[in-house]
Amino acid sequence: MSQVLSASSGDSDGTQTIVETTVFLQNICLQHHFIRSRDMSAIVEKPERLRAVNVGLAAAIAHLEESLAAIKVEPEYALPTASTSDDLAAALGQTNLAAQDIDPLESSSPVSIIKSTASVDMFNHPAVKFIHGDVDGDVYLENLRAWARGSRDKILKGESEIPEGLSQGSDLYLCPTSVDAIQDAVGTVCEAVDAVMHNATEQRCKRAFVSVRPPGIITDWTTAHLQHGIRRVVILDIDLHHGNGTQAIAWQINEETYRKTLETEYSESEATPPEAPGRKIYYGSIHDILSYPCEDGKAELVQAASVSLHGPHGQHIENIHLQPYTSDEHFFDVLYKEQYSKLLKKAGEFIEGSGGKGDDVLIFISYGFDACQYEYPSMSRHGRKVPTSFYHRFTVDACAFTDRYAQGRLVSVLEGGYSDRALASGAMAHLCGLVNPGEGKVNEQWWNVENLEKLEKATKKRWGGKQSLTPQGASESWLDRALVIFSSLDDGSAQYMAQASSLRPAIPIPPSSMTLRERKKTSSHSVEGSPTSSPPRKLKEESKSSKTISREPPTVGCGYAREQ
Repeated sequence: MSQVLSASSGDSDGTQTIVETTVFLQNICLQHHFIRSRDMSAIVEKPERLRAVNVGLAAAIAHLEESLAAIKVEPEYALPTASTSDDLAAALGQTNLAAQDIDPLESSSPVSIIKSTASVDMFNHPAVKFIHGDVDGDVYLENLRAWARGSRDKILKGESEIPEGLSQGSDLYLCPTSVDAIQDAVGTVCEAVDAVMHNATEQRCKRAFVSVRPPGIITDWTTAHLQHGIRRVVILDIDLHHGNGTQAIAWQINEETYRKTLETEYSESEATPPEAPGRKIYYGSIHDILSYPCEDGKAELVQAASVSLHGPHGQHIENIHLQPYTSDEHFFDVLYKEQYSKLLKKAGEFIEGSGGKGDDVLIFISYGFDACQYEYPSMSRHGRKVPTSFYHRFTVDACAFTDRYAQGRLVSVLEGGYSDRALASGAMAHLCGLVNPGEGKVNEQWWNVENLEKLEKATKKRWGGKQSLTPQGASESWLDRALVIFSSLDDGSAQYMAQASSLRPAIPIPPSSMTLRERKKTSSHSVEGSPTSSPPRKLKEESKSSKTISREPPTVGCGYAREQ
């Protein structure tokens, strides 16, 4: 039973503004976490990512409310107002509504928030089995469940919970509650698809953003086909890392549809009734060709991440490589205009060439924020970044594309993004683009460094797990409001985090192998400063006992996130 939090808006004449954007949150996703060691220094794909997203969403809603200047609050069902912040617990209690008590899509606000409790049985769900099932049974799914269930025992024995032959790096891990997190992540995405499909025609939920993890959820468009008859899907993959797994599955589905089409065309039997048109998928990706999975230069991976094929062999694939930029003007006037915008142009050609706009079209964005200008330097170390405003601009353009071709129906799902600032700023810009209140209503200064620092300071967690929910001397109305909204969005997360932490075995952090060096004069061949850390590429190969200590954020390959 999903909990509904929504702000409502109204015009001066008392009429209600129809909601078009819904955000889906899922606390169970916090229960997928690293338990192999108490040393978390190399872990970036962690539950706290969702908290950072909530910070950005809260700021976006606060800014939009202030910009629209027409927000009214329904006392029973709305997010608590700033004036009730002293009695926040009571206000939160009013929003604890079951889905059957109130239609979560009845709210008339720029943004509706749904705290989902949806889940699927991935061992029997048709979409999951279609993607991950095996000819001889659900071998992979059963193995995954067994690995997760036995993870704690394996670690207590000094072994890895990840089987030999798979990456043992810090970006691929399991814990006993990982399957619960995966099933609820899939369930929440399916809930968002259902909401968009059922309500877009009434303009009650045209667009959805789903904040879940672990990343790599790719059953959403299969659900759209199996349950809602969606025949043509556009997948826009915005991430530092190429989605080779998603592209491979899209290729297979297109290949099968193409094969059946050829068989029908060349069939000699006129008595054979024509089959219903098969699924067609356009997969378009903007990524860094120098980052994982292409960082080692493996031919098959680099080639796959560079495919541009439209029509031949039934494929509809476009890959665009990120390039360094020198200024915001260079980025938007040159790179975005001449290169990155081709992602939507090719998607339009795909739809026009397969029958034009229709009710069998649905748009998905796999939205990663790890190419953001605020991402860890060690993550985007090849300099292929985007300004935060890109996430707003591309979202606005994607929504216009969706309105033209797919009745406005769009589902966006969180993918990458690892630093708090990248996640918060990216989520803020993305949500503002989804709401798209009109020209001049969104100020790109909302996610500048100064405002982000204010937001970070106000929501910073204190020692002992407590967090500051005061503006720390600032009295700006948007910040006050953002704190109240954030408290509602993040309510209950501490409980799940505590439950997850209790599963971590009491394995001590291995003693450091570092020793004090004898002071010597710096020679012409030495490097000034601390001992040099190992090259980033070697981090995944190091054992727990020899992990290099570095002041910089860790480098990960994101193999788990992008190969599901």
